[in-house]
Amino acid sequence: MTTSPAPDPLSPVRLGPVTLRNRVIKAATYEGLSHRARVTQDLVDFHVGYAKGGVGMTTVAYCAVSREGRTDRHQLHWTDESLPGMRALTEAVHAEGAAISAQIGHGGPVAEPRGNKAPALSPSRYRNKQSMSVAQEIDHAGIARVAEAHAEAARRAIDTGFDAIEVHLGHNYLISSFLSPKINKRTDEYGGSLANRARFARDTLRAVRDAVGDRIAIVVKMNMDDGVPGGFWLDEAIPVAQWIEADGTADALEMTAGSSLLNPMYLFKGDAPIDEFAAVMPQPIKTGVKLVGKRFIREYPYRDAFLLEDARQIRAAVRMPMILLGGITDRASMDLAMREGFEYVAMGRALLREPDLVNRIADEPATPSLCIHCNKCMPTNFTGTRCVLVDRSTTRTQGWGKPESYVG
Repeated sequence: MTTSPAPDPLSPVRLGPVTLRNRVIKAATYEGLSHRARVTQDLVDFHVGYAKGGVGMTTVAYCAVSREGRTDRHQLHWTDESLPGMRALTEAVHAEGAAISAQIGHGGPVAEPRGNKAPALSPSRYRNKQSMSVAQEIDHAGIARVAEAHAEAARRAIDTGFDAIEVHLGHNYLISSFLSPKINKRTDEYGGSLANRARFARDTLRAVRDAVGDRIAIVVKMNMDDGVPGGFWLDEAIPVAQWIEADGTADALEMTAGSSLLNPMYLFKGDAPIDEFAAVMPQPIKTGVKLVGKRFIREYPYRDAFLLEDARQIRAAVRMPMILLGGITDRASMDLAMREGFEYVAMGRALLREPDLVNRIADEPATPSLCIHCNKCMPTNFTGTRCVLVDRSTTRTQGWGKPESYVG
């Protein structure tokens, strides 16, 4: 029996209806560069930098499907006003030879009720200790509305030139929180059994696929493990992945981990920058982070390809294309992913440090990543996401938020 050689991670590849120039995807890292749901020149420059730097596709994070689904009051959502800027953004990325994806989702219990001037929504009433607010239980009409909002976001992504959408089923955002038995305490057809808890996810993906067909690539980003006792875990993620594959509602799966609500550092691994988080928080949250931050912002050791051990179990259970996320930093980790049967890799922090890393790896495969996994980039999403160890113009400029900063 012969086996095919592992593909070159820098070779062209299909993703649904789209051809990418290589298999490297800039992972969604919230930019903090939109303003009043409008695209700014800073946001365009941020993604153009990765396109120039050699990625096959860059991912815009995070484009809320509704106003109350935003996790930040300035976050992009699919308003008529935002669409010209989104079109300008996709055209600028395409001009550099890369594809572009929009991450779509609803923040649910992670949403910002004060900034949104609307209550956060959850499968069950939930007290969010971070935001010191209470998320309200979403009713059946709300579930149907949010599913349709995902479909409408996908339609608008096509209209504005995006090549792909990434449907967010992770990190205990709304749909992810339905999957979690720790958060979902419902007793109706959306709670209890895994099939019931997965119903919202499957119905939403079906609404998206029915709305767009094969006119845009559909990536699903889904938790393997919430990182908290009693949460959604790998033994349940495997059958959900298989159901999504059987439904035919996704072109690729990207597996992730952790809970923005309960254990945010579980995804990232590496240092926990508690002082830096406290410095950017408003009171009284600032004081709370200083006093008890170590209980919530936990620290996990970093290693390259740190999600591979769990993701390979999903890989063994489905045949559909998969993206390996987590600790992809160099050519060796890319090649490892290809050997393990993944079709694509997603890079986050390594590209924040070096937007041109893919081009430099193409020129010299032994090029190491300079990212030290200090995670001090994470608190910067409140002021424009960046690596704090370098100074570049892909964060907020002095014109941010002024009328002249908008594009489109």
